[in-house]
Order: sequence, then structure tokens, then C-alpha cells
Amino acid sequence: MNDRYLSVDKVVELLGTTARFPRRLIEERRIRYVKVGRHVRIPESAVREYIASRTVGPVGLRRTGLRRVA
Repeated sequence: MNDRYLSVDKVVELLGTTARFPRRLIEERRIRYVKVGRHVRIPESAVREYIASRTVGPVGLRRTGLRRVA
């Protein structure tokens, strides 16, 4: 149990968003979270998993096969 549990405000700082975004992720159950009484905490690993699953890699250059006609 080496995971830190972050408040919504800390997740906002990490993601660079408004508070509405992580709250919507929680409401829609798109990210793991823990209820501690009336408080909601998000495991740091859940934030890392969310970022990793939505990271888009670069697109390589494609050769089109079209050739110039003289």
C-alpha cells in the first residue's frame, strides 16, 4: 500500500484542468477513487493509469504511393 491518495484539488494541479473535470470522471466512474467518509480521494496510480491510457503517440510519415505524372 505505497499509493498516495490525492484530493480533487491535487488532481486538478496534476492534470492542469478545472475541478469540474476530475469530478466528472468520478461521477461517470471513468477513474478509480476511494470514499473516506464524505471525502473523495483518487489514488495516484489511478491518475497515472488514466493519463497513460489516453496518451496518443506520434504518427509516422506515410508514403502515399502517388507518383508524379509527366
